[in-house]
Amino acid sequence: MKILRIIRSLNPRDGGPSEGIRQITPHLNKLGVSTTVLTPHHPDSSWLGNDSFKAIGLGPVVGKYGYLYGLETCIKKYALQYDVVFIHGIWQYHSLATWRALRGTNIPYFVYTHGMLDPWFKRTQRLKHLKKWAYWPWGDYQVLRNAYAVLFTTEQERLLASQSFWLYSANEIVVGYGTSAPPDNADHQRQVFLKRFPHLNGKRVLLFMSRIHPKKGVDLLIEAFASIAPMDHTLALVIAGPDQIGLQSKLIGQSDKLGISNRVTWAGMLSGELKWGAFRCAELFCLPSHQENFGIVVAEALACGIPVTIAKPVNIATDVAESGAGIVHNDTASGTEEGLKQWLDMSSREKSEMGKRGRDLFTKRFDFVSVAKNLIPVLEGAVQARIIR
Repeated sequence: MKILRIIRSLNPRDGGPSEGIRQITPHLNKLGVSTTVLTPHHPDSSWLGNDSFKAIGLGPVVGKYGYLYGLETCIKKYALQYDVVFIHGIWQYHSLATWRALRGTNIPYFVYTHGMLDPWFKRTQRLKHLKKWAYWPWGDYQVLRNAYAVLFTTEQERLLASQSFWLYSANEIVVGYGTSAPPDNADHQRQVFLKRFPHLNGKRVLLFMSRIHPKKGVDLLIEAFASIAPMDHTLALVIAGPDQIGLQSKLIGQSDKLGISNRVTWAGMLSGELKWGAFRCAELFCLPSHQENFGIVVAEALACGIPVTIAKPVNIATDVAESGAGIVHNDTASGTEEGLKQWLDMSSREKSEMGKRGRDLFTKRFDFVSVAKNLIPVLEGAVQARIIR
């Protein structure tokens, strides 16, 4: 089977969707599914050509909307060579162009909204939401309504998706999500990380790893960490991730005012052994997000056997709480502080058992080995429907 994925950006700095494609593709390939990715980026972009799958840049695009003249024609030309098409993300031209390109054909397409219909955006970005309403009826409403299926990573994401616009129609399927198991040689990964950050030797590391963005709640974590830091002088907070909108300087100022700047390490974006080394050196993983479609980094932490403290709006929070794999708290400073204190009060044995339950949860629900297998019947159903047409 051959699938074509269409995504606005494959740049690793742009977050989870591109990483999800990179992680699940090898597992699908083992099951006989080959993948090609189209992206409206410049063909010479540095992140193209470094993956195990074929990636084709069609850009450059114009503006944040990502308009590209002739994109519909290009998509149709490629799509005719594939069994099914995936659209990753909405609110940009590539999703509308794909729907237009496939009209009149029998090529089934799926849509991953990647949390972009979460009502959090409606509550916090009201002017932007009004602009989206003007676009919705003739744009992405049509994209979703005419898809073979709209795929959701969690039941929580599916339930929230219909709450942003009263005009909503989609064939909804929850297919799960996750990541690949971490590579072996944990000791070497620790050494790589500590060689880069030697001042963390002997420290009890609390790790945040994600984009530095207002919705991620990094400010809540800094405030909560300042409250617990006096309890143990070996506690250290590592904040790892790209600073996409220039928020980091403000957060550094916050840590200065709270008197914990010497306890906070700004690690930047980590990848490869450095990334896994950060997980291996951490005692606790923290993600106090106000909105999180899935949270691949949480799955990665669970896979490493690290207890997690995450906010309720992280859409796998229910799974984490029910399995006893971590601590779930409100997405407030006081809620984040309560979560950290609860972890501090746990015994070493309790933390170890929590880590083991996290590994079990990852294996059962979030390992892309199983997620890829579960996706196969959905793809086969779409191919069969295409034949019948």
